[in-house]
Amino acid sequence: MNIVVFGAGGRAGRQAVAEAHRRGHQVTAVVRDPSGHKDLTDVRVVAGDVTDTASIEHAAVAHDAAISAAADLSVPPHEFFTASSRALTTGLAGAGVHRLVVVGLASVMPGASGALLMDEPGYPNEYRSFSLGHAAGLDELRRCDLDWAYVAPAGDFDHEGTRTGRYRIAEHGDPASRITYADLAIALIDEIEAPRHHRAAVSVREA
Repeated sequence: MNIVVFGAGGRAGRQAVAEAHRRGHQVTAVVRDPSGHKDLTDVRVVAGDVTDTASIEHAAVAHDAAISAAADLSVPPHEFFTASSRALTTGLAGAGVHRLVVVGLASVMPGASGALLMDEPGYPNEYRSFSLGHAAGLDELRRCDLDWAYVAPAGDFDHEGTRTGRYRIAEHGDPASRITYADLAIALIDEIEAPRHHRAAVSVREA
């Protein structure tokens, strides 16, 4: 398949690129400045802006599916994630790409109580604005016509962990659960190759 990955320079994006390439797919890695990502080898690297519809459409033409792992901490989270969701849904539709898999955030998934994890008692709120931004971006996806899947770690990332080759779908967010970036990438590419979740948000955690 031809897969375009937006936010390919970040930790999740790089692993998605690597996993797609490992499986023999043709990958276009979209970053803001290709000159800063010369280590992205064996894939096509292009400049792009995930908040700009025309840029997305240009990068995505002739691709079968897209992944977004993009974030920009220099922009207010609500502004960035709503703008990127709108631009992705419009730009990908214009390019004829109908499958989008988005790297999500645990805190906007339901917790054990049924409430959003970020609203459960005791959940740390120092990054609440980032969580609210992600939630707003997810709401934008729910209003679009694309076949999308929002794939979030059930708790947080195991930043130092290595690839195990396994993951499992979680019933709800759990602050104690972890998943490596490499194993999250497996879930992302699985949703491209054999989609199981359609217009839905799902949690994944270590197996």
